[in-house]
Amino acid sequence: MWQADHTLLDIVLVGTDGKPARPWLTVVMDDCSRAICGYTVFFGAPSTMYTALALRQAIWPKTDPRWPMCGIPEVLYVDHGSDFTSDHLARTAVDLHVRLIHSAVARPQGRGKVERFFGTVNTELLTTLPGHLPSGAERRPAPALSLADLDAAVGAFILDYNDRAHSELGVSPRATWIADGWLPRLPDSLQALDGLLLTVAQSRTVRRDGIHFQGMRYVAPTLAGFVGRPVVIRYDPRDITEIRVFDHDQFLCTAVDQDHHAQQISLKDVQAARNARRRALRRGINERIAVVAAHTVDAPARPLPPRMPTVARLKVYKEDLR
Repeated sequence: MWQADHTLLDIVLVGTDGKPARPWLTVVMDDCSRAICGYTVFFGAPSTMYTALALRQAIWPKTDPRWPMCGIPEVLYVDHGSDFTSDHLARTAVDLHVRLIHSAVARPQGRGKVERFFGTVNTELLTTLPGHLPSGAERRPAPALSLADLDAAVGAFILDYNDRAHSELGVSPRATWIADGWLPRLPDSLQALDGLLLTVAQSRTVRRDGIHFQGMRYVAPTLAGFVGRPVVIRYDPRDITEIRVFDHDQFLCTAVDQDHHAQQISLKDVQAARNARRRALRRGINERIAVVAAHTVDAPARPLPPRMPTVARLKVYKEDLR
């Protein structure tokens, strides 16, 4: 059984825009051995993609022999965060044959092992790095490290953590992991693992002009025989200029958006462009409403047109119309 969780680290880094920013850390821990199987550091709020990146590192064998933890777990124990309750993670768990268990709401006791490791990172690692945020500090220190610098420091710390004796186990997490000499369950290839972890599945119906998704149109010759039929598409949120199309579990083809085939557009870029367009339209509407309201207030009252006199109609009988 593995546990996965996030924490906001007590350190200030140089952000991607050059401004100070606090990073997040996601870790995947083996519940029995306390070994850290995978991690990722990132800027911005936790999301399914960062969880998938940490699981990718945890599942696939590492090149460093000092880090033998790998394999597909039987159980993944997480909280009720939006990324842990997403359809993406639920579908991935089904595809990997992993039982997904969520902890009880407002009861963090079951996640104490991960929380304890987060405390160890903050007190033992971050206090030695420039940019550390002391508890209760009134002013933020000047950032000195980049995200890549912190990534390297966290990776080295995890290797040391896995090799030192744990206070409750009496031996190191690494020794506990390899004690029985068991063989982990692994995916067929890294590409197959990426296809499950780093892509999101959605259901769509094939139209005559292709598959429509997020305002983009994807075409491929193979789709001509599936017009009107429902299919499953998988896409990488980091680049949605192409999608992979499946008929149930059978791969059909890779469809591309011909208008953007030479670009790399992420799902976040599309959503940001849509939100910007909505804000621009809303501003335009508000400006027009303000102009109309000001014109209505400033304009002199116009007299109503004179009412036309009512003319009495003559009654006509059917006999007179013959």
